[in-house]
Amino acid sequence: MSAWLTLVGIGEDGFTGLGKQARRALLGAQRIYGSPRQLDLLPRCVTATREQWPRPFSLEPVLAQRGAPVCVLASGDPMLYGVGASLARQLDVTELRVLPAPSSYSLAAARLGWPLQDVVTLSVVARPVAALAAHFFTGQRLLVLSNDATSPGAIAQCLRERGFGPSRMTVLEHLGGAAERRLDGHAVDNFEGCADLNLVAIQCQAEAGAPRLARVAGLPDNAYRHDGQLTKRDVRAVTLARLAPQPGELLWDVGAGSGSIGIEWMRAHPSCRALAIESDPGRQAFIEHNRDVLGVPGLQLIRGRAPDALHGLEQPDAIFIGGGVTRADVLHTCWTQLKPGGRLIANAVTVQSELALVQWRERHGGELTRLHIAHAQPLGEFDTWRQALPITLLEAVKPLDA
Repeated sequence: MSAWLTLVGIGEDGFTGLGKQARRALLGAQRIYGSPRQLDLLPRCVTATREQWPRPFSLEPVLAQRGAPVCVLASGDPMLYGVGASLARQLDVTELRVLPAPSSYSLAAARLGWPLQDVVTLSVVARPVAALAAHFFTGQRLLVLSNDATSPGAIAQCLRERGFGPSRMTVLEHLGGAAERRLDGHAVDNFEGCADLNLVAIQCQAEAGAPRLARVAGLPDNAYRHDGQLTKRDVRAVTLARLAPQPGELLWDVGAGSGSIGIEWMRAHPSCRALAIESDPGRQAFIEHNRDVLGVPGLQLIRGRAPDALHGLEQPDAIFIGGGVTRADVLHTCWTQLKPGGRLIANAVTVQSELALVQWRERHGGELTRLHIAHAQPLGEFDTWRQALPITLLEAVKPLDA
């Protein structure tokens, strides 16, 4: 089928800012879909029926017009946090023609003199502001699409709460249009009275004494709220290295405790996903707190106890078992549900849990590693080594033909 649907990226300069192909497509369309603001940018000479997006949002009205000349309006580049990505998943590429305009990111970079390839582009449009925290590093530049007029204030609060109050913030409103306006300040300032259509530019700067939270595994233990059921920093770093997160992969963090493994798995790459399985209500609250503070609010909490809570979950690429390996069928269920080629890592502290790993390895294979970690601590006028409990780590990779 030839292209019947044209996605037109339109900026604040409206119809006059469009290229010849985009104007021709709009003039020849039978129906045009878009938001009220976008539809109002079209002149009277565009005679097509104008359709606002339904609430709740749905693509069905557009898809029902298959074969007729239809246009969809989008802000700037339709394939960048836009409706184009959703339509591309529903249609064959031959049915779709995309005519982008400069994105808000491009216009903002031009106004600020920021090389776009060196900037992290994010969005809080129908997304939690807490997710920005994973990108807060001194010197990092962020461009953030706002959801509405309240977004700059919420972003400033998020920066302050995480020790980034000195960060410079610029709110750019109505980019590319006659009402374009720029507001400069810092995250400690009060951003009120902003326009609904805005983008926030941030030059991150941590305050003195702010926690140093890297992307690599092994965040400080005090970065987490916990009751002692926490995979400690050095063991966590080794465990994540063995789990080896890859973009787009899903982890099960079984017996999650504070959620530290799942959280650092997701911090490894924005597209990594994790399910934290935890039955204790107090620890569930820790997980909810930690995932937001550390910038991965998308971590999904499964309230239940393995193995029963594991049934019906999406098949994972990797599994970490931090507790419960002595319970009947936990290891078996995890291994059965793991994708072929997936990685399973289990940590044991007690004699009984270590024996369970040894027996499982005899049947299924894998590698056992024992970790001994000691920390220097005072002993009178001197220091001595205090040995932490040794950790036995099982690492197994499921055969591709399993």
